[in-house]
Amino acid sequence: MRTLQINADTVHTTQVLRALASKPRLRILELLSDHIYNIREIADALDMPQSTANLHVTALEEAGLVKTEWMPAQRGRQKMCARVYDSIVVKLPHGKARAEHLLEYSMPVGAFVDCKVTPTCGLVSASQIIGLLDDPASFYEPDRINAQLLWFHFGYVEYRFPNRLLPNKTLESLQLSMEVCSEAPLHHEDWPSDITIWINNVEIGDWTSPRDFGGRRGVLTPEWWESWNSQYGLLKIWQVNDEGSFIDDQRISDVCLQDLHFFDSDTISLKIGVKPDAERVGGINIFGSRFGNYPQDIVLRLRQC
Repeated sequence: MRTLQINADTVHTTQVLRALASKPRLRILELLSDHIYNIREIADALDMPQSTANLHVTALEEAGLVKTEWMPAQRGRQKMCARVYDSIVVKLPHGKARAEHLLEYSMPVGAFVDCKVTPTCGLVSASQIIGLLDDPASFYEPDRINAQLLWFHFGYVEYRFPNRLLPNKTLESLQLSMEVCSEAPLHHEDWPSDITIWINNVEIGDWTSPRDFGGRRGVLTPEWWESWNSQYGLLKIWQVNDEGSFIDDQRISDVCLQDLHFFDSDTISLKIGVKPDAERVGGINIFGSRFGNYPQDIVLRLRQC
């Protein structure tokens, strides 16, 4: 579950509450709970003019509750809309408010700094294959930075984020989100894979992807990408706090923030992969902002107080 936590005395909270104070906008959020739609589809589903639907989506976007992206359509372009959160928690004022320091990074899936991958493997941009299929050396192609989808059977890719944490504040939470799934030949409806996340070389836990999703095109998947290949994944959210590590609010390990040694380096390392000795070695697909179902790259959020 993707949860937004906001304080009652901020400008952003006022925007969020105003956006929610509308039955049509609540209906739009309900419609977007399990799928991405364009403006016309929203208008048709909720029996309202497209201009009205667009105004409501704009209000939700300005409040940070909906993400939109312009994508090619059969005639011109279409505005694709995705819901960002599943729940909202408003913290009411209590005593002297603590100033928060929020960091958010969006990392392109092709911007990894190290890797060790095993075929089947490959990378594609929004327009073409990068290098050669099933060739680990392709992961070192200069054009890898433009990757919008990458996959491998087992191994890992590593990303590094600048460490801008303030030494005089306490780190309260780390949140990581990305669109991922298993990797099968073509695609497969029953193909479990244990996907592992490491932060600063500390394993925080596994998530078992149920399958490699195909059978219908991903909302953002380019037309040139063959329909029998992997099409989209699931948007998963990992979180680490002082109580442990979680995925979609389900506990996966006892690893907490103090185990990750954030102040030992000027970068934060993130590794994503499948261990060769995992119980279910079913590969991994990692989707970028222009592939799959969700218009986002790998997003890291850090909150200090």
